[in-house]
Amino acid sequence: MNDPVPPVVIYVDVDDTFVRSYGAKRIPIPAAIEHIKALHREGGALMYCWSSGGADYARASAEEFGVGECFAGFLPKPHVLIDDQHVSQWRRLLQVHPSTDVAATAEDYRARLDGGR
Repeated sequence: MNDPVPPVVIYVDVDDTFVRSYGAKRIPIPAAIEHIKALHREGGALMYCWSSGGADYARASAEEFGVGECFAGFLPKPHVLIDDQHVSQWRRLLQVHPSTDVAATAEDYRARLDGGR
């Protein structure tokens, strides 16, 4: 029997990722919002929303723009990361700019993480 394939874990930022602020006005970024919804629909991704504004801000923003149900949890961005490796040395870590790969699936990301295998 094959072991189930673990989900691709994805952390999604709020500001300038799926929403832009212009003064007091908050402007959705449609391509990023649709990407989040598509990743949720297709399965294979376990997504967390995080923000330097804190967990409550991340949750409120996700709910405001209709993607709250897409996330398994909401987190503040860390101020300190304690790890024996520098982030640039982490295996299986991709950083994706929100204006690129907006049509990528969890499987696309998994393939990139696996080096195309």
